Amino acid sequence: MVDYQEALQQETQRLSAELPTTEDVPSCWKLFDTFFNCQIAVSQVKSLYRYGHRSECSQKWEDVKFCLSNKTLSEDERRAAWIQHRAEWWARRRVERSSEDVWDIRTRPLENYPPPSASHSIIEEEDEVKPSIV
Repeated sequence: MVDYQEALQQETQRLSAELPTTEDVPSCWKLFDTFFNCQIAVSQVKSLYRYGHRSECSQKWEDVKFCLSNKTLSEDERRAAWIQHRAEWWARRRVERSSEDVWDIRTRPLENYPPPSASHSIIEEEDEVKPSIV
């Protein structure tokens, strides 16, 4: 299991790569739209059907408030603050775990994956059996 500081560092790196410029950071209007869409009946019914309870929209509202509180910052400072804000949220979520978390993040690819297919091994066997004409 990953500790909070390691998760925070990983999430900060991931978000920095995902949001390379200030234009990639969501606007306050976009965040408000996301919050509003969480509140509408369709989203609530879908959540009731899938999870047995209403959608939890408080984090989306926190994102809107966070964005509005950073309007006085420069674009670069706002990007850095947004990355830090979301990295902290993702790190907490990874450390706390939830019933939906099944897989751990891989730090390196699996060895010998994907396995060779059956048709691939048949072709290799045919190549080995071919007699050479000299």
